[in-house]
Amino acid sequence: MPKKTDISSPYQQDTISQIPRGSLVQDTFGWTVPVEQVPLPSGGTIYPVSSPLHGRDVLQIKAMTAQEEDILLSRALIKEGTVLTHLIKSCLIDKSIDPSEMLTGDRNALLVSIRITGYGSDYRANVICPACSRSDLHVFDLAGIEIKRIGAAPVSPGTNEFSFSLPVTKKQVTFKLVTNGDEEESARTKERMLKLFPDAKIEGVVTRQLENQILSIEGRRDRLAMGAFIKSMPAADSRALRSYMSSIEPGLNMQVDMNCRACGVESKVALPMGAAFFWPE
Repeated sequence: MPKKTDISSPYQQDTISQIPRGSLVQDTFGWTVPVEQVPLPSGGTIYPVSSPLHGRDVLQIKAMTAQEEDILLSRALIKEGTVLTHLIKSCLIDKSIDPSEMLTGDRNALLVSIRITGYGSDYRANVICPACSRSDLHVFDLAGIEIKRIGAAPVSPGTNEFSFSLPVTKKQVTFKLVTNGDEEESARTKERMLKLFPDAKIEGVVTRQLENQILSIEGRRDRLAMGAFIKSMPAADSRALRSYMSSIEPGLNMQVDMNCRACGVESKVALPMGAAFFWPE
């Protein structure tokens, strides 16, 4: 499991609140737009040498302005499902970076930081208590979210490729971690499948995830052969692989503490990322 990072280093923060303040950017009207340094949970280890993300511990973002609010309210971008990608691109200082290439965890770290620069760290959201099932409004501190560093080294530096031995079949599998582009393509594929098979009762959530992330099985990269193996993979192998992929994936720890005002039970819940996250009003 990933270890907590050493906060003694200026680039190894444990929480969003410990992100150092960057320099200020002066625009033509004398207004200073703050620039923040956001630590990348992956440390840039999986990006190829040709990528501007290779080996990057931190990225600089400018604070949200009215221009970014225009992006958030763009009906065309919302309909395309690319509104958050355009938001990240607008806030990144390094314009050579393509957000679609980023791991989901790196992207989420940027999104939380961008949100804090625009609307502050307080986030109000309705959550359901696991103990009594009552829904209630809670205020969460986004600045206290822990950063989860990448939990394993790739097969070789600069590649998004990791290795795992399946416990039942003993087959060696290589897989990749999900990128923003993968998620967008998966959403488009799901939409197409729903249009083609509107009455389908089995969505293939597990097998589709494995097909999207597995790169080779026993060194073979034939998609047809791998697809057949995945469908017949023992459930124990499937569960073990998916658990391992989740355990090493870098990102943010979205499990937050909640004290239920109805039953008084303290528990951890998944931070809801609803519309109010970027549209607080």
